[in-house]
Amino acid sequence: MTTQAQQIINLDKLKQYAAAKAVQLVESGMVIGFGHGSTAIHALHGIAQRFKEGSLRDIRGIPCSRHIQAEAERLGLPLVTFDDIESIDLTIDGADEVDTQLNVIKGGGGALLREKVVAQATAYEVIVVDDTKLSPQLGKRWPVPVEVVPFALRPVSAFITELGGRAQLRETSTGGALQTDQGNYVLDCHFGPIANPEGLALQLGEKAGVVEHGLFLDLTSEVIVAGAEGVRTLKRNARP
Repeated sequence: MTTQAQQIINLDKLKQYAAAKAVQLVESGMVIGFGHGSTAIHALHGIAQRFKEGSLRDIRGIPCSRHIQAEAERLGLPLVTFDDIESIDLTIDGADEVDTQLNVIKGGGGALLREKVVAQATAYEVIVVDDTKLSPQLGKRWPVPVEVVPFALRPVSAFITELGGRAQLRETSTGGALQTDQGNYVLDCHFGPIANPEGLALQLGEKAGVVEHGLFLDLTSEVIVAGAEGVRTLKRNARP
């Protein structure tokens, strides 16, 4: 086995450890946000296992993407929509980058719009990551995904340049623009270390054609981090 393959296996193990810790927070009767991504999928499987065993009862889930919806249905988990509930008790999701204030960049999997809708409706947002995702400053390790309507691709790209960033259209593995569940495009916007995330979020949010951006600020309650030395928890607020 090559060193690179071993690193991938080890990284996936860390993701499993973080997800398993997060699943312990799930209680019977909860409405749960099912996050999207390679770490959150482990949490989904852990919840499904507890539900199947009977240690979790009367739970309902809201998936953050069509892919997660299909997987949750396959696992036999009961699902609802915002037509059925007003708020979410707990969401377990992943992230691409986490700063020291527990602000995060999300959207590497292309589900940032639904992920943010779910996060903003959630009482307690748990982010599960391996320690490679920790960063002293957002933008240092990951670009900011920006979901944009196809009609506005050119003007939004130009706007990103005006802000001092570099916009790169995300493509599929076979070529061509990747489309989100809503049929939009994703621009991966490289700003470098972001000195004022709040200001950038405000500017992006006010630009016509931008559907949503991947700066998730003041939304995270707890970050569960798995590393070589074990699993640790970072908290912004005490759990209600």
